[in-house]
Amino acid sequence: MERILCLAAGYACGLIQTGYFYSKSHNVDIRKQGSGNSGSTNILRVMGVKAGLIVFAGDFLKTFLPCVLTRYLFQDRPEIACLMLLYTALGVILGHNYPFYLKFKGGKGIAATAGLLVALDLRVTAVCLLVFVVIVAVTRFVSLGSLVVVTIFLALVVFFGQSGDFGLGTAYLPEFYGVAAVITAMAFWRHRSNIVRLIQGKENKIGKK
Repeated sequence: MERILCLAAGYACGLIQTGYFYSKSHNVDIRKQGSGNSGSTNILRVMGVKAGLIVFAGDFLKTFLPCVLTRYLFQDRPEIACLMLLYTALGVILGHNYPFYLKFKGGKGIAATAGLLVALDLRVTAVCLLVFVVIVAVTRFVSLGSLVVVTIFLALVVFFGQSGDFGLGTAYLPEFYGVAAVITAMAFWRHRSNIVRLIQGKENKIGKK
């Protein structure tokens, strides 16, 4: 029941479609512009840097704040706190990617995942941020940076989990890794068209509308 509640609460937070509401407030339906995605990258391409940063911040916070609250609520149960945090984040990402009131057409969950990284572990955040910045700076492919980051996230979750750094009970580790793997797999699934374009050499570069 705790897992279900965390997922449900997270999904409710994920339904706050920052990109959609921001674009509509400027008389733009982002779902009909650019890639049709309501995430911060498409907002950045269509509406500019300021809009992209605002939407990124909104999508980041709608994961970060519920995750911090979840950790606080389970502070007396450290053996399960990070697992519940991960379920909350999964719920947010599901709500962000598949909002029911927009016919399940949302974003790709990367900004929301960034909120998870900061709430979970600053060391994981630092490594992922560094790798993301380097890849995007060199290649100008946001999608490539995003996919590498979620892969590193999963690897570091397993590494630090095995080291006992998350304070999880041993019995919960396989489940913890499983939820992290689902988050990573969902990012790859949402980026499947980007992966095809990367392979074909047709992917859009950042800064190009």
